[in-house]
Amino acid sequence: MQKGTGRNLFVAATYAATLILGLILGQNYVAQQNNNPGVSLVPIGFSDNSYKIQQVLDLLANSYVDSINLDSLQNGAINHIISHLDPYSSYLVPNETKNQNEVLEGTFEGIGLDFFNLNDTLLVVGLVSNGPAEKSGVKVGDRIIRIDTTYVSGRNIGQKVVDRLMRGKKGSIVNLYVNRNNSSMNQLIKVKRDQINVSSIDASYILEPQVGYIKIRRFGLKTADEFKTAITELKKQGATNLILDLRDNGGGYFHIAIKVASEFFANKNLLVYTQGAHETKREYFSEGNGSFANGKLVVLINESSASASEIVAGALQDWDRATIVGRRSYGKGIVQEQFDFLDGSRINLSISRYYTPLGRSIQRKYTANWSNMVDYVSMYRGLWALDTTYNSNEIFKTLAGRELFSGGGIKPDVTINIDSNATSLLYQEIIKSSYIEQFVYERFTKKLPAYSIENFLQGYRLPSEEYNTFIQYLKQRGVAISDRKKQDLLKLIQSDIEAIVGRYYFGREAYFKVKNRYDNYVDIGLQFLRPIPARTAS
Repeated sequence: MQKGTGRNLFVAATYAATLILGLILGQNYVAQQNNNPGVSLVPIGFSDNSYKIQQVLDLLANSYVDSINLDSLQNGAINHIISHLDPYSSYLVPNETKNQNEVLEGTFEGIGLDFFNLNDTLLVVGLVSNGPAEKSGVKVGDRIIRIDTTYVSGRNIGQKVVDRLMRGKKGSIVNLYVNRNNSSMNQLIKVKRDQINVSSIDASYILEPQVGYIKIRRFGLKTADEFKTAITELKKQGATNLILDLRDNGGGYFHIAIKVASEFFANKNLLVYTQGAHETKREYFSEGNGSFANGKLVVLINESSASASEIVAGALQDWDRATIVGRRSYGKGIVQEQFDFLDGSRINLSISRYYTPLGRSIQRKYTANWSNMVDYVSMYRGLWALDTTYNSNEIFKTLAGRELFSGGGIKPDVTINIDSNATSLLYQEIIKSSYIEQFVYERFTKKLPAYSIENFLQGYRLPSEEYNTFIQYLKQRGVAISDRKKQDLLKLIQSDIEAIVGRYYFGREAYFKVKNRYDNYVDIGLQFLRPIPARTAS
């Protein structure tokens, strides 16, 4: 979606929201470009049936036998219409709009801590560095008993309820009653809420000499600046080559993806162009002063890399700027624009398709009455990854002579086979149940480790007896594992446990540093970045 060009549509009548589709209500909207202070009226066409839905709603409001929630009816009507478009257009009610803004902008008002509901007690498992909770003395390992007047210990309390209790207006106070080191007394900690900034970069570090690694979770409002800062720091540490990890990155702001892609080019190269039935062709170029315009580059993608991630990967692939490693990407080549209403609701409407510099469409086929849920479930189970068909048989060639296909996502230069153990129903059941986290937090959080993160990363491996204990832990909870499956899942579960332990004691980045030790994608990516050994004459 393009925040920079999003239009605010001011509703002229109570039910005029459905006019966005040109199917109902012939009234006027006010559209305003975010990057243009001017306001212009956008006329919407009339038709003989354009007042039908308005008349139905008026009839229900004035004549129906029972009292009804017209807001709910209106939302249902809009959702029904949007559901008959493409898979990506969506209607968000005010709370959903607010949540989306917080995710993409990487900021919210709260206290800055992560928790895990361990045996009906909220265990603090992470703190935002220099955030309100940390400043006030909250520590990882604290167990939250009460938030203000609400007891949260001994109750199976949900995430939404806890978020509502902890978040609030900047400057307001929340009282946390915590148990530390199994003390008989609960400690009161007063925390002043503040603006919390959450980076969209999960990890940025030197993977091995001269090779940097950056993982981007999403393309949020601050991602381009965060990325440039990360690149600068890695270069100071000697990085001349880079692995850019876009796996599981579902997209974000269109214009931010352009800024990130621009960092890899020294010249003004075409990065992407967009075109739609009501949108003329627009081309987007790199700025010509990229901070990482030289040096070898590997980009990691998988089935969950979508939209903005595909823009970046597609541009780098078309210009022979990077080696793409992984699984064929999701295939979302449609740009959404945000249309906001006065009540805080929003329509994310597909307005155009985007194309890579060579003219490749990344969008895969979809049908009418699309079911997003079925689609995402299929993607999650790897079914889409097994499909090797494309929307088009058209072949494009890069300057270096590489053959690339159009439609159906970005096909990597180097394809990684699916790990059948990772996609197995048994492993997915273990992950969904959160048994690995429960096991770690019950057994590995009694006391702080007596070693540094460097020593942990270099030397810690889960003892075999601990893995056996975890298998017994699963059996006690009704998850039976055969000896064969126990061996098959060893590497996966071992890395999961070690990574969660690392995150608990050393922070979020440690999680990815540990996971990368076992990562086939990373190992193959490194092969393209390591120096080629010099041959000796015999």
